[in-house]
Amino acid sequence: MSAPIPYAEAVAEFEPVIGMEVHVELGTESKIFCGCPTAFGAPPNTQVCPVCLGLPGSMPVMNAMAIESTIRIGLALNCSIAEWCRMARKNYFYPDMPKDYQVSQYDEPLCVDGYLDVTVPTDDGPMVVRVGIERVHLEEDTGKLTHAGGATGRIHGADYSLVDYNRAGIPLVEIVTKPVTGTGALAPEVARAYVTELRDIMRGLGVSDVKMEEGSLRCDANVSLNLPGAEWGTRSETKNVNSLRSVERAVRSEIERQAGVLKSGGRVVQETRHFHEDTGVTTPGRSKEHAEDYRYFPEPDLVPIAPAREWVEELRRGLPEQPSVHRARLAQAWGIGDFEMATLVNAGVLELVEASVAAGVAPDAARKWWAGEFTRIANESGVEPASLAVTPADIARVEELIASGALNDKLARQVFEGVIAGEGTPDEVVAARGLAVVSDDGALLSAIDEALAAQPDVAEKIRGGKVQAAGAIVGAVMKATRGQADAGKVRELLLERLGVSDS
Repeated sequence: MSAPIPYAEAVAEFEPVIGMEVHVELGTESKIFCGCPTAFGAPPNTQVCPVCLGLPGSMPVMNAMAIESTIRIGLALNCSIAEWCRMARKNYFYPDMPKDYQVSQYDEPLCVDGYLDVTVPTDDGPMVVRVGIERVHLEEDTGKLTHAGGATGRIHGADYSLVDYNRAGIPLVEIVTKPVTGTGALAPEVARAYVTELRDIMRGLGVSDVKMEEGSLRCDANVSLNLPGAEWGTRSETKNVNSLRSVERAVRSEIERQAGVLKSGGRVVQETRHFHEDTGVTTPGRSKEHAEDYRYFPEPDLVPIAPAREWVEELRRGLPEQPSVHRARLAQAWGIGDFEMATLVNAGVLELVEASVAAGVAPDAARKWWAGEFTRIANESGVEPASLAVTPADIARVEELIASGALNDKLARQVFEGVIAGEGTPDEVVAARGLAVVSDDGALLSAIDEALAAQPDVAEKIRGGKVQAAGAIVGAVMKATRGQADAGKVRELLLERLGVSDS
């Protein structure tokens, strides 16, 4: 097996081509062809009926809201909406599909030929990439398999498998891009930016909760490499990547892996692959050397879909503000540029910053915490910033304590460390850790005198007019007070103690 090569070396020699297939579970109250509920987390196989189990004699009835939601998604992605289309049966044998076929769309999708512009930050400023949308089609979701008894949670090595059909029949929209070329070393960032923007659009439309951790938004990432000017290479398809961070990591990992294969003289195999969150690498899944014959044919139990033009235009007029327009308004209100906004978006913290501002936090402070400290902590923990146990209300409280002089910036970081670790509210962490700023003049003067006694030469320099030398004494006091003193106040008391003017 050939070893992956470093990313910079891979993109210096090869050109990546990426493509994304994103599945979005619609947030309808009932399934696509029956009245079963769609709530997440119900006990296994309690939200099923003869229709979604595919029992003999059961007849599907199309969910009108699912069609409406799909059209609204297509319009938001600048697609053309078909005047006439129909559902098809996709025949295959998987144990998570009780009918042994899936009702989907084949050669007649509901929405086609759209695009979505995404922005990624670069050293030369924001770069806008237009991602072409091949199709947006409607289908039914499958059930969920759980493989038990193995070490990996996958079927290989498992003792047995369990199937939950609650998810079978939930309306699912598949959004397929055209191949995205010309992104070079930014391919992983473009992939993440695209899924991020798509998620924001879905949430803005109100068609899905797009919770990747619950599977209501799932991403398959296609990657191939070719030498500059040569034909596109053989692609791999990394299945069901379940976080924004992992989308970027999976694409990067595949570029490194495929470059290693090609550099060693090997051949990339067309296959599905699985991304491993713990190791950050992909492993083989199912060979797709030849396209499977799914024996598609029109679904005989459902009438064609023919949305009236007037209805489509009415839906178009009712579309909410696009996320890009919303971001432009926020950037103007917060006084930041395109680069700063793109950084917030790609870090996955824009909504968190916005929520914090709504809770009373100043925009600069909200951006500082979420794009700085919290993103750092999240990256070190291998999670998304949104999963950290800190709320906008927590940030607002800490900012209040800073403004009152009860905390400084260094202590505030320790407070958030405690909050994220589950030690309680900011006030509880301050009390438990003893993190309040030392403001008592007597205690500060005592610490100053000790520092002066330990560094008499520095004291003489300050008395001689070298006021900048005061930094050494201030630093010693801050160390002695574990960073809990106000540095400005320490300096003021120090100079006063030595009878030196700060002018």
